[in-house]
Amino acid sequence: MAEDKDLQLLKKRLLELAERSYSHNIYTFTPFLGLSEQQAFYAVQREVSYAGYTMEGGSPLCERRMIRFGLAQALGYEEAFPILCLKVEPLTPKFAEPLIHRDFLGAIMNLGIERSTVGDIFVQDKAAIVFCQENVAGYLSENLEQVRHTHVRCGVTEVEAQLRAPVTETVSVSVTAPRIDTVISKLYNIARSRSLELFRSGRVYVNGRLAENNSYMLKKDDTVTARGFGRFVYTGEQGETRKGKVRIQIEVYR
Repeated sequence: MAEDKDLQLLKKRLLELAERSYSHNIYTFTPFLGLSEQQAFYAVQREVSYAGYTMEGGSPLCERRMIRFGLAQALGYEEAFPILCLKVEPLTPKFAEPLIHRDFLGAIMNLGIERSTVGDIFVQDKAAIVFCQENVAGYLSENLEQVRHTHVRCGVTEVEAQLRAPVTETVSVSVTAPRIDTVISKLYNIARSRSLELFRSGRVYVNGRLAENNSYMLKKDDTVTARGFGRFVYTGEQGETRKGKVRIQIEVYR
């Protein structure tokens, strides 16, 4: 119930930001929104379309994104999203721990930073690429000195120079049809009932939107996120097996 209340408040805030942008002829921005929060935007998308909007996370690879209300042709100028990219790396890589996403996020949250000011975090080797709001970048650069037991340095960097394409693994599975619930069940080796529960609890997204239809037939290049399990891209059919099933190919994010 608390979550429903939060989403209702977010919808109201989105309507207010759109109206403020339109009536004052300025750009307005949301903080970073996670996938579940982005559904609040999609629920009011038609109501705010008059103001114009753009979504951005700092890179096409990002799931957490900001929304900017305002149209350049109407306002007569362009205003960039207030997003900066930070690189967090160990002072002595040789002795650094094998850190994961949760470690970097935890260290940032321990500095008193609001989660909504931080976007996606990509762990690469022993370092991390962190997207954040412009107004907290300086604070993080000065104060993020340790992640778990590893001493680190943190500073603004260029996205293009640092962020690599995510590592994926090509997987082939055989299914009766590329139904999303069947593919999730097969790919993650879970019971069909467990797969259905993911849909009932709102944990499956296709191309950033909540997937409410568990019988949805995947289309080429659909990106699927099953929260708690992972993310993959459906790349299409490869043909039939001898038993009449369809062999499909998937790129699984690792």
